[in-house]
Amino acid sequence: MGALQLVLGLICLAVTAVAVVLVVRTVRRMVQSIRLGQPDPTRKGPFGARFGNMVKEFLGHTRMLKWTHVGIAHWFVMVGFLVLSLSVLEAYFEVFNPAFEMPLLGSWSVWNLLIEITGIATILGGLWLIIVRQLNHPRRAGRLSRFQGSNFWQAYFVEAVVVLEGIGIVGLRAFKYSSDLFHAPAWSAPLTYVLGNALPASTTAVTVFAAFKILSAMIWVIVVASNITMGVAWHRFTAFFNIYFKREADGDVALGAAKPMMSGGKPLDFEEADPDTDVFGAGKIEDFTWKGWLDFTTCTECGRCQSQCPAWNTGKPLSPKLLITSLREHAYAKAPYLLAGGRKDMAGDEVGITGEGAEERLAKIDALALAEAERPLIGGPEEMGVIDPDVLWSCTSCGACVEQCPVDIEHVDHIIDMRRYQVMIESNFPTELGGMFKNLENKGNPWGQNAKDRLAWTEDLDFEVPVFEGELPEDVEYLFWVGCAGAFEDRAKKTTRAVAELLHIAGVKYMVLGPEETCTGDPARRAGNEFIFQMLAQQNVEVLNSVFEGREPGKRKIVTTCAHCFNSIANEYSQLGGNYDVVHHTQLLNRLVREKRLVPVAPVAQDVTYHDPCYLGRHNKVYTPPRELVGASGANLREMPRHADRSMCCGAGGARMWMEERIGKRINLERVDEALGTAPTKIATGCPFCRVMLTDGLTSRQNEKAASESVEVVDVAQLLLSAVKRGQDGQEAGGEAEADGKADVSTATKPTGTTLPEQDKE
Repeated sequence: MGALQLVLGLICLAVTAVAVVLVVRTVRRMVQSIRLGQPDPTRKGPFGARFGNMVKEFLGHTRMLKWTHVGIAHWFVMVGFLVLSLSVLEAYFEVFNPAFEMPLLGSWSVWNLLIEITGIATILGGLWLIIVRQLNHPRRAGRLSRFQGSNFWQAYFVEAVVVLEGIGIVGLRAFKYSSDLFHAPAWSAPLTYVLGNALPASTTAVTVFAAFKILSAMIWVIVVASNITMGVAWHRFTAFFNIYFKREADGDVALGAAKPMMSGGKPLDFEEADPDTDVFGAGKIEDFTWKGWLDFTTCTECGRCQSQCPAWNTGKPLSPKLLITSLREHAYAKAPYLLAGGRKDMAGDEVGITGEGAEERLAKIDALALAEAERPLIGGPEEMGVIDPDVLWSCTSCGACVEQCPVDIEHVDHIIDMRRYQVMIESNFPTELGGMFKNLENKGNPWGQNAKDRLAWTEDLDFEVPVFEGELPEDVEYLFWVGCAGAFEDRAKKTTRAVAELLHIAGVKYMVLGPEETCTGDPARRAGNEFIFQMLAQQNVEVLNSVFEGREPGKRKIVTTCAHCFNSIANEYSQLGGNYDVVHHTQLLNRLVREKRLVPVAPVAQDVTYHDPCYLGRHNKVYTPPRELVGASGANLREMPRHADRSMCCGAGGARMWMEERIGKRINLERVDEALGTAPTKIATGCPFCRVMLTDGLTSRQNEKAASESVEVVDVAQLLLSAVKRGQDGQEAGGEAEADGKADVSTATKPTGTTLPEQDKE
């Protein structure tokens, strides 16, 4: 062993010791901080399902590969990080003894081929990720860049070390070959042989490259350990846990049902809840669950969520990525204060650090932690809030962020929790929501209409719509849940009538509840008013359970035309004891077409583009039935660039239907512009909220003469009815007496999130 080997070896060991001490200290602090979150026992099991899904997402890169070329590059970098870690271990011996090779593995041809491929792929993968980041740099694309707001030095540092590690592997092996210290066959190390033949023999170079491998890896560890919020690096370790503990044990993403309101690890019971002791949503960073803290820790700042967010893409201040990173920075800055015992009461008043040894604990806290403890979670710039109210209330809960996140962060759940605190504790929410809450509480629908008018849509039909009157006959297969929009909103009434007529033609036995029906509570829950949601949902569950009394599971069937009603009844009512078999009208109608109970005889023969409702598509994975219905009607389907799981929201979700849109471009206009880009005759959808928003956007464009007057928005059920009935006196079937863009919204409280024609504002 020469002097160089000894000196470099000791330096490597010393740097490694420092790195180990720092990383152990940081991991300990990270675990302690995550445990500050509220308990969440729903994440415990089953082990087999959770572990299997984690392995599938990890090895198969199932979520990363939604962006194929980036996913492939990342997979090779990930494999390189794992496989080459053994190579770094080998380097600790090579720095002292250049001839060293791993026992058993060192001379195994298959292992050498794996190292060869991994080393090359790591270099190429790392370089490709750097190129992608450069091509999408904010200076080039502004808001179009998914990396806007990301920490660039951290990302480039991580990617550069990846490339350097790959170079270290390749260089070391090449010099070992040139020095006759590498004996694997040529087929298992072709690049090593090519480079080795071009390099001079040098055991010193082997030592230097071994030290280079170790030092670059340990410097990486030291930098990462010194930056606890460096998610772009820490996700290599925390992503395994975040995927394992995701909300849905079956591997699905955290969409569909909203997470129940929890306090102390249990669903909150409003009859027994105490605002002084229970947690109502998230009003402070410590109100989030430990899984929330793990989410914040794991964010890689890749910006996939940001790139898909309808709010961000229309100039709103909300970026799901920046929201999560802001919570992360605040959480870890405030953690020392919380770990020392500091706290606030439920009203937000400072309790401070109390108890035995309080002064000593306080003295150990730095000024930053004390300053962070004073910051409100939600507040404008003047209040130094962590999250601006405009950010919080811009969310449409469309789920695009959750769908795209490669490490299973649950953005929508966190946003709803923050809204819950703002609504129920602070009474601080957009003024427009006040009218909606009042209407829901007093009238049972967001429009404030009378329950007796819930059957008004049946008046001009030429057949009788059966209404539930205390008993559900055995031959009735479906309860038709009309929904508030389907009963009161004129455009949605046309969908309701079309579906009723199609069911009548197909001979499907169904009934409606009429005045017994009330709002499912979806807009209240997404707006954060869990109390009103619980009130409405419990009322509906009681009614539905009485309707289906005596019926076996599998025969408690409900069909609905509203994607939001569909989602609530199918996914959320089970939280309150309501278990039903719920189908969307597009699913049922598509089945009836396949069974030949509905036979289209007159093709629509028009160009139609289909808009995926978020609560039908992303939240419930219903993509095919509506499209098959468009095809069955004889229309030519023209897909928009953003469709299926990447569909652009209409702007109505998350109770945005009832809020004014004052910042940036209106989301419905953005979506209508995209739809018009396909040059359609009709824009079809499967949700009354989407229909209202798209119609209003289309009307605005037609008023600006930016769109053809002949384009209209329809439900897919109307397309099918047109094909089945051959039209009605030259008009579209389903009661289309006037163009949708001119339809009146017969409401006491109009949705302020829509733009109505002047004649409809009276």
